[in-house]
Amino acid sequence: MALHVMDEANHCLGCKNPRCQQGCPIHTNIPEVIRLLKANQLNEAGRMLFENNPLTTVCSLVCNHENQCEGHCVQGIKGAPVHFSVIENYISSTYASQMTHGPAQPNGKKAAIVGSGPAGLTIAVILARYGYDVTIFESHDKIGGVLRYGIPEFRLPKSVLDDFEYRHLLLKDIKVRPNTDVGKALRIEDLFRDGYKAVFIGTGVWRPNALHIKGESLGHVHFAINYLQNPDVYHLGNRLIVIGAGNAAMDVCRTALRNGTRHVDCFSLSRKIAASDYEASYAKLEGVQFFYNKKPVEITDRGVVFRDLQEAEDGTLTEIAGSEKLYPTDSVIVSISQGPCTTITEDEKELKTNERGLFVTDEVGRTNVPGIFASGDAVKGARTVVEAVAYSKKVAEAMHEYMQTLPPEGPDPYADVPVVAYDDGN
Repeated sequence: MALHVMDEANHCLGCKNPRCQQGCPIHTNIPEVIRLLKANQLNEAGRMLFENNPLTTVCSLVCNHENQCEGHCVQGIKGAPVHFSVIENYISSTYASQMTHGPAQPNGKKAAIVGSGPAGLTIAVILARYGYDVTIFESHDKIGGVLRYGIPEFRLPKSVLDDFEYRHLLLKDIKVRPNTDVGKALRIEDLFRDGYKAVFIGTGVWRPNALHIKGESLGHVHFAINYLQNPDVYHLGNRLIVIGAGNAAMDVCRTALRNGTRHVDCFSLSRKIAASDYEASYAKLEGVQFFYNKKPVEITDRGVVFRDLQEAEDGTLTEIAGSEKLYPTDSVIVSISQGPCTTITEDEKELKTNERGLFVTDEVGRTNVPGIFASGDAVKGARTVVEAVAYSKKVAEAMHEYMQTLPPEGPDPYADVPVVAYDDGN
């Protein structure tokens, strides 16, 4: 592995105006990281990666590298680009074992993070570096959000997230309240009451979008985001139809094949599928069959009725009357993106949302309610992990600036109250 990594590092030209860095949404200083690695300064390279991107171990595995750093590499114009994903993964996973320092010096202020997806984790880590007492409220039983419950194990091992939780949360005294859905028993006003100076909302987009066609409520029909959360509980049969062709659909197709489904058919409205070429190529390699220019009309107990579409050069789609055909299947999974859940917005009536139910914020995540910030998919809609990290870094700085303008905590009113001494038999 190390020899292969060094081959990739030696392939880098060390450009003075690195296109790779420009293509990275978080602007990782790729040439400098590679230079440090080649100079046998692996720890320095790892420190640079984590300082710039707290989720570097994750992004090295799940980023759309072909359209970002590697897609912009000058070496890729006439040959193979430098595969920085391999380099980043080696450095970050190797250096991670060195990350054993405890929490920063406390600054006396509390911050609440609602949701532990990419945005929430990024902001929690950055605020903890400033000395804030950070608590994460997570509605699931484990941290990670879409990283854990939306990306399959074969793409992002859960051990990567478990290691992140240990090194970046537990060692830094960041508290986690699992199975806690803010907006139900706890409300945002309760958080402010209990001394949190700022609240970040990063609840993601967990409500699946529906086709709104006849048959969508039948027992053999499922939604992608629900299936990916726990695929082991689904019994899909021998043949599966996946409606939609984005990256999540590729995850569904490949997961279903690994869980025993023998035939997986993926249907796309257009000739150009939404998934990255990289993800689609793996799906094709593993046996997924693709159908293009097909619009679902109705789902029946026997299968799905699709109508053919004629696609013009400009991408305009026209339905072809009388072209309906029934494609038999045992199960159907609808994968046409997701929208936000409404628990918090139903509770916090003053928070502004747009027509899609996403939070309305300014360029650094401030909502219309002072002290409440938001970013990630809950603001931008379903985006990539690295895009969420890049935007959330700005939001974390805005939260820090806001909380620094607030007066410090007053004295503890119970400082002089007698403390009960328990007799526990020891």
